[in-house]
This record gives sequence, structure tokens and C-alpha cells, in this order.
Amino acid sequence: MVDLGGTRVGILVCEDVWDATPAQRARDAGAEVLMVLNASPFELHKQREREAILAARVREVALPAVYVNLVGGQDELVFDGNSFVMDAAGAIVMRCPAFEEALDTVGLTRDARGALVPQTKPGTAPIAAEHSDEESVYRALVLGVRDYVNKHRFPGVILGLSGGVDSALTLAIAIDALGAHRVQVVMMPSRYTSQMSRDDAQAQAQRLGVSYSVISIEGVFAATREALAEQFKGLAPDTTEENLQARIRGLLLMALSNKTGRMLLTTGNKSETAVGYATLYGDMNGGFAPIKDCAKTLVYRLSRYRNELARRRGEFGGGDVIPARVLEREPTAELRDNQKDVDSLPPYEVLDAVLEAFIEEDLSVDEIVARGFDRNVVGRVLDMVKRNEYKRRQAPPGVRVSRRAFGRDWRYPITNGYRR
Repeated sequence: MVDLGGTRVGILVCEDVWDATPAQRARDAGAEVLMVLNASPFELHKQREREAILAARVREVALPAVYVNLVGGQDELVFDGNSFVMDAAGAIVMRCPAFEEALDTVGLTRDARGALVPQTKPGTAPIAAEHSDEESVYRALVLGVRDYVNKHRFPGVILGLSGGVDSALTLAIAIDALGAHRVQVVMMPSRYTSQMSRDDAQAQAQRLGVSYSVISIEGVFAATREALAEQFKGLAPDTTEENLQARIRGLLLMALSNKTGRMLLTTGNKSETAVGYATLYGDMNGGFAPIKDCAKTLVYRLSRYRNELARRRGEFGGGDVIPARVLEREPTAELRDNQKDVDSLPPYEVLDAVLEAFIEEDLSVDEIVARGFDRNVVGRVLDMVKRNEYKRRQAPPGVRVSRRAFGRDWRYPITNGYRR
């Protein structure tokens, strides 16, 4: 406890408010108000949890509280601010905006009993509104990218723009974080790249005003296959040839990154990362992965949110940030003829629900099946998650938005002496 101008302030730090004892000891020592200092990272619905926990503490000790939280990105974590003040009954008196720095003041006056009562200035709107899930996640991703790039003093970023939804959303995030002048995109078509993908990538890049170029990988792909022809003799084409294309693209993007000093952004999502539907040293290359903790279904929701936001703001001439056709077409990696993601994976609505139950809720196979999922599908998905831990260990960091992201939150061994 400290004395500030005649007011006795009980100082609590972060997890001190998770338990009743520290607040009670501060009150017993004579505290008149609680000051809670935090570096509490963002995850969906975290603010509701913070406010519920602090409300329980202040009601137990009948003291007002000021909760001050950090703002900014650090590696996988984004600190969202949202500092707030509560009266002794647990009611919110002030809430600062999320994902931006703010300097707000609240007064502490004494009532007739001499107890401290927090008050805001007349005429202000002190309680910042809560954001939707999509807005909260999107703003966290933008802040995470901005701080990672700027704090490491990169001049800008580069990314591969494929004509698919993941790279389209990553491009929008990068522009919102850094400005179009600091973003460079490259389309790298092969024999399997559709005209639709080429057209949509170019249309998005032109609409958003970023530096855009096209580098065909066909010559490098053909030369690589020729170099391996003797070694591959008698062996049928398989995912090896698909991975070659992804690794050629990764090679070219890293070369551009090295030459320009721009950091390469990885465009993979959580669904792909979980089940290994990505190529090590290929599309997993990069320095930072903005949507690494976003499931594929969330990627679509975020993309539609950004388009709606653009319409409300009147941005880009009223056009979509992510082309509508990108959101409507069936997902495909375009690494072989007529390829679709569902050829290798369950539908994303099923896959993401199973992954969330296993990764974030710690549910067993039986518990997931009890939710109505096919046991064979659940077993197959969980096997893929376990088999691909070695890939995730070599992936770049990315913004954490869920309760459990791959990285510091996830502890799973690569080597196991058993099979299902």
C-alpha cells in the first residue's frame, strides 16, 4: 500500500486479483482504493473475464478499483489496453478504448461517509463500447503486425498473393497496419494457377494501391523436375511435386525479402497449421504469421467484416477490400489439376469445430464425438494434429487471439512411442 496525496492506495499486480486474499489484505492494511497494474494479453472475450473477476474482488472488499492495462504487441502477444475503473459496487465507471493508447482521468471524491467514489468529468463519454468478435480480432491482428514490424525497424513487408482468401486477408491487415506504401505483393503462378486467381490477385492489389508484380515459377519448377528426373524415375507424381511448387515460391519470396529488407509475412491459418496442410520451407516461410491463430472459418468472417467496414467508411471507391469471388469460390491450393481442400481435409466447418474442441477445450475423442461428430473423422483430424507437431515447431510466430495458440501456449511432444 502507498499513500498518494492523502489517499491510501492498495497496489495489486496482474494475477493478484484472481484470488480474494491480496485485495482483502490491502483493505485490512487501510487501503481506500485498489490500483491493479497489468500486462494482460488479448484473447477473445478476455475483457469480460477481467471485469467479472475484478467485480468480484471489489464487492468482497467494498472498495473502488482502477485497472490499468498495457497496450501494444510483443511477439505472439497483443496487449489490448481496455483499462477501466469500477466503483465499490462493481459497476463500470470508465472504460478506455481497446487497441490504442489513451490518457484519461477519473476523479476520486469522498461521500458523506468518507468513502472514495470514482467520478468522471461532466460531458465526457467515458465508457468505451465493446467491439464485436470480428472487430476485436481484426484490430488485434493489425496492432500485432504494426508493432512487430515497427519495433524491429523493418522498412515494410512482402507477401505472396495467391488469389485465395488467406493471402487476401493478410494483405488487408498489412495495409491497415503499415500503409500501402510499405507493402509489396507478388503473384507467382504455375501451370495449375487459374485465371480467376490471377485476376483476383491483380484486382485486389490494384484496388488497394500496393506494389504488385508477377513472377512465374513455371521455369524453375520445370528445371527442378528435370534435375530430379533420374532420382524420381519410376515413381508416380505425388505431394512431392506439390511441395516443390510451394518451396520455389518460398525461395523467391525470401530472396526478395533479403534484397529489399522487407519482412516476409506468412499467410497460413490455424486450421492448416494444426493439421499440417502447409509446406515446410515453402508457404510456411516468413518472419511473422498474422493469421496463424485464426481458423479458416474465422478468416472468412474477418474478410467479410473488413469488406463491411470499407463500405461503411466509403473506402476504395466503395469496392471490396477482399474480392467477393475470393470469398465465394471453393478453397484450393492449386498445386495440381482440379485440386480442392476438401480432397485432403474435412469441410472447414467440421474441421474447425473439432480442432477447437481438442486444442482449446482439451476434450477427448469420446467427448468430441458426443457433440455429434463422426468418430473416424475425429480420429483422423487428431492424428494429423499430432503428426505435424514438427512443422509447427519450425513455424514463425504469429498473433495470439484464442485461449490457446500454437507456440508458448501449446506443449505437445514431437516423438511418441505409440500410434492410434
